[in-house]
Amino acid sequence: MITALLRLLLAISAAFLVGKLVSQIKLPAILGWLIAGMLLGPHAAGLVNNAILDAGWYQSVIHILECTVGLMIGTELVWNRIKKSGKALVITTLTQSLGTFLLVSTVFAVVFWISGISLYLAVIFGGIALATAPAPALSIVREFKTDGPVTKTLIPMAALDDIVGVVVFFTTIALVAGNIGEQKLPAYMIFVVVLLPLVIGVVTGVPAGLLLRRKSTPPVTLFILIIMLLLTSAIGFLCNTCLMPKPILNFMLMGMAFSAAFSNLVSPERLEEIVAGFNPILGLAMIVVILNLGAPLDYHLILGAGLFTFIYIISRACGKYGGAWIGAKLTKSPETVRKYLGFTLLPHSGVSLVFTGIAVSVLSVAAPGNARIIQGTIAAAAVINEVIAVIIAKKGFEWAGEFNQLETSLPESSLREESQ
Repeated sequence: MITALLRLLLAISAAFLVGKLVSQIKLPAILGWLIAGMLLGPHAAGLVNNAILDAGWYQSVIHILECTVGLMIGTELVWNRIKKSGKALVITTLTQSLGTFLLVSTVFAVVFWISGISLYLAVIFGGIALATAPAPALSIVREFKTDGPVTKTLIPMAALDDIVGVVVFFTTIALVAGNIGEQKLPAYMIFVVVLLPLVIGVVTGVPAGLLLRRKSTPPVTLFILIIMLLLTSAIGFLCNTCLMPKPILNFMLMGMAFSAAFSNLVSPERLEEIVAGFNPILGLAMIVVILNLGAPLDYHLILGAGLFTFIYIISRACGKYGGAWIGAKLTKSPETVRKYLGFTLLPHSGVSLVFTGIAVSVLSVAAPGNARIIQGTIAAAAVINEVIAVIIAKKGFEWAGEFNQLETSLPESSLREESQ
């Protein structure tokens, strides 16, 4: 284990340096972290090999860090900030997520009908496609200090989009499994997977808020936050082991619910202090989570990508952009939201690979050929889409004119803390 830890620390250091180098050419550091993950993963240099990726301790660390990254979403879900745009936010989330599901499902239904492939695969592709991986876009928000209508829409949407994605995917896969799969998923599992992470987060977030609302020194504040975050993760691990047929709870949703709960119990000034003190840990968590996102991706799949992969990438992009545009139009959102929000929703790989693994496990016995179609298509799409999507998401914020806008809205003291 000591050797594995040294390998991981070396990989994290390398990812940090590659991120710095990529930043020098005006690209987001996350792209460097992602590329470093692919180059250091088991399909290339092997510094982070399968033995590490499959180790229980490593998976536990990643889940805790995913919970940590959830704080970036939850601390923005303050009711007084989002209540004015609540209706617009919900409508736009539904149009871009369900729009993507319908478009990708329809396109693949036609393609599979022509190809003589089982049509139920089309809705599985749609269920996988609608989800958005929030970490890449949030990393860009953090690195380039973006602020404005697109940023303010994206951050709370990241939480809602995850919830919609989980509901649609697990409903879809449960219906498919009930008809052809050997591993049938009980209907109640849909509600458990969605609601349980939120309940866990609120249960620990409320006492955390009561403790954190009192003024205390930065070290004490940080200590309380870390302890309560670890408690949240521990309850998640317990539920994942004891209640789930397989470990599928979303730890980022737990962290989001946890931080949303305490963020609504403290004053805005106190919340600013808490976030500023936690920023260095959040930065490290982002690097490791993105490194883990890149490590399983096999860059060789780029050369072997087939027609299904490119259809998937293009139809999903059209669904995300078109759905976001329609939702923003219906709700009379600012023009920048209509034009550029869709670009920030393209990152996908973390969520897609989790959903793909579940779909493959359901189909592996009853329809192994169809399982291979899903696995090959989504794996190749994850590699190609993620590199392109990070660049396009960055350009979306840039075209919206939201780079470095956070500096104009924060007090000088907060800026000093953020830069440290």
